[in-house]
Amino acid sequence: HVREDAQILYGFMSAPERDLFRLLVNHVSGIGPKLALAALSGMSVNNFKAAVVNNDVGSLSKISGVGRKTAERMVLELKDRVGVAAAWEAASTGHAPTPEQEQANEAVLALIALGYKQIDAHKLVRDLQEHEGAGKSAEELVKLALKKFATGR
Repeated sequence: HVREDAQILYGFMSAPERDLFRLLVNHVSGIGPKLALAALSGMSVNNFKAAVVNNDVGSLSKISGVGRKTAERMVLELKDRVGVAAAWEAASTGHAPTPEQEQANEAVLALIALGYKQIDAHKLVRDLQEHEGAGKSAEELVKLALKKFATGR
């Protein structure tokens, strides 16, 4: 995390934790790194996403340092971002995904976390897998997608 007066390094046990931290810090007004870490330690990533998708302000306000208004703001400001990501994960876990699907899922979620619309990210990743060849890692898919977005496809 970079501030005007400091560069602070935060470590996470998993990529979804890191992504949720970034969503909280970058997209919810009034939430800084300290409160984002409190949210991560207060509930699992999946429970947090479920609470946001289901408008469960009560569960979110149980997190240390998060009051009712902050919880409402989290739901309001993250519902679109977490909602599509949670729906995407739920839809893709109905059966055991292939390694190729897992890479596509990870790439789409990364693009959503970067601020792209779910439908655009999903379509582009699917197109990339069809035309650029299968077997690409999520990182390669994200790089290719960013290049495509930058050039306007």
